[in-house]
Amino acid sequence: MCADTKPEMSAQMKAMLDTHPCYNVGAHTKFARMHLPVAPRCNVQCNYCNRKYDCANESRPGVTSEVLTPAEAVEKIRIVKEKIPQLSVIGIAGPGDPLANEETFLTLELVRKAFPELTLCLSTNGLMLPASIERLKALGVKFITVTINAIDPEIAAKIYDFVVYEGRTLRGAEAGKRMIENQLKGIEMASRSGMLVKANVVMVPEVNADHIPEVAKKVKEAGAYIVNIIPLIPVPGANFENKRAPTAEERKKLQDLCEPDILQMRHCRFCRADAIGLLGEDRSAEFAHVTCGMKKVPTEGPVTVEMEGKVRHKVAVASEDGATVDTHFGHAKRFLAFAVEEGQMISLPPIIIGEMPNVAMFGEAHRGKLEMMAAALKGFDVVVAKSFGDPAKEFLEEDGIMAMQSSGKIEDSVKCASDAVYKKRARVFE
Repeated sequence: MCADTKPEMSAQMKAMLDTHPCYNVGAHTKFARMHLPVAPRCNVQCNYCNRKYDCANESRPGVTSEVLTPAEAVEKIRIVKEKIPQLSVIGIAGPGDPLANEETFLTLELVRKAFPELTLCLSTNGLMLPASIERLKALGVKFITVTINAIDPEIAAKIYDFVVYEGRTLRGAEAGKRMIENQLKGIEMASRSGMLVKANVVMVPEVNADHIPEVAKKVKEAGAYIVNIIPLIPVPGANFENKRAPTAEERKKLQDLCEPDILQMRHCRFCRADAIGLLGEDRSAEFAHVTCGMKKVPTEGPVTVEMEGKVRHKVAVASEDGATVDTHFGHAKRFLAFAVEEGQMISLPPIIIGEMPNVAMFGEAHRGKLEMMAAALKGFDVVVAKSFGDPAKEFLEEDGIMAMQSSGKIEDSVKCASDAVYKKRARVFE
């Protein structure tokens, strides 16, 4: 399909484009987006991806602090809208591939009914896009991002470890060929359906970088509106962990080379699967686990967190400033301590960690430090920190302590943590 034969953009679409921070550089400082992490499963293993590696302070695709159910996603939108009134776009971008998860379609349906004023957006590897276009169109999705890294099967074979399609696991050039055919067909079908398409291309030096201008021309022919060249982020545990990332100058030269053929997105912030807020001002940590205090999904009005009375929970909080949860678990020199009883917070003596040895961030010595920290917190029901590594969570769980991530005010976080403990333990009796 030739790009200049695609349907003319409607007035409604132009209005949506004006408020979409990813597709319109003029909107990214005025309008906010929210990604809903409702899609954990993936049907493609990319050599640059390891979704098991998660850091709350890291911004890259595939990272999330939690996976939400469709109902929880709707609940969280309502909470975020109260805090971020400029929210204009709801996107689903993982942490797996949205089209490999039925939860994606249920979430879109619920969001469309609850918030018809919000623009719906979706990111995909494109493998299942041709088969999903009609469903997405019926659900009101207007913006589609397709990550397409090559149009040559041999180059694609270097980027995809394997592809699962129609019950078969494909590898090598066969996998690359299937990906490319479905991606280009999906872009064409989405464009013909009146959707605006962004093509993401991961730039891997010495693998596909020199090939990207060809990709840009091809996706333009298929009907894409804009291209986003994303630099490789070497991730520990991924097949490409030892590949070098491109320099900013290399990326800019490539963008300049492709610009005459198709509009370039130059303001990307490589968003997490749970990103919230303006581009470049991700507030996802502020809202992490914010839904834990809800008894049911509210239908209207302001949202408040209620505490369960007539129970007593002990909560430890990693905080340096004494007002907010601001410290990674392993970096904490102290934990503020509280008891929650009959809806009231009672301050307890803090747990001092500062005298423990200053050890390396990784390795056996670090694990030993985490084990000592967990031992010092025995007797607490839950520990709240800005972020946790997996070893820390393991040691806490061994001692029966729940780990909860937050970055909000201490009082709000303690209340939410207490309620989470109550609900978790109540499930035993359901």
